[in-house]
Amino acid sequence: MASFGVFQDALGWVLAVARDGKLVWLGHTPTRDGAEASRLRWWPEAEPDPEAPPLPETRRQLDDYLAGRRRGFDLPLDPVGTEFQRLCWQALQRIPFGETRSYSEQARAIGRPAAIRAVGRANHDNPIGVIIPCHRVIGANGSLTGYAGGLDMKRALLELEGAMTGTLPGVVARG
Repeated sequence: MASFGVFQDALGWVLAVARDGKLVWLGHTPTRDGAEASRLRWWPEAEPDPEAPPLPETRRQLDDYLAGRRRGFDLPLDPVGTEFQRLCWQALQRIPFGETRSYSEQARAIGRPAAIRAVGRANHDNPIGVIIPCHRVIGANGSLTGYAGGLDMKRALLELEGAMTGTLPGVVARG
């Protein structure tokens, strides 16, 4: 059985879903109603239990990350997806805090250099936003490209990590 919690953080409202002690979903929306709509769409069978492991620890680590006190996450994850999607999401987790990669670099990292668009789609379908850092993938020219949470959120996350200056759009600093 899946359990969920809805809470607010510095990015908006969060829907976090756990199953068997592992985080399976983390999504941000601007409103509480948006978080509830996501739950009804993607996790209608989930029961409200904000204390189900690892939801309290997820909230704590997310708050620490957004406050600049944490650079990575140490949570049990179980993202549900195809073999290719899981391969892409594992590659995302290897991108260090404060660094970015292009979609083509990510495709090469998984051994599929021609799969740039498929990598982009897998990143879009990432069920555990922020913690599996798809925000660290940008266009080959350094521009911000699609992000399920919106480009403002992507920019905010990259600025938090020091991977993007706040003065010029699309200017990315490599660590």
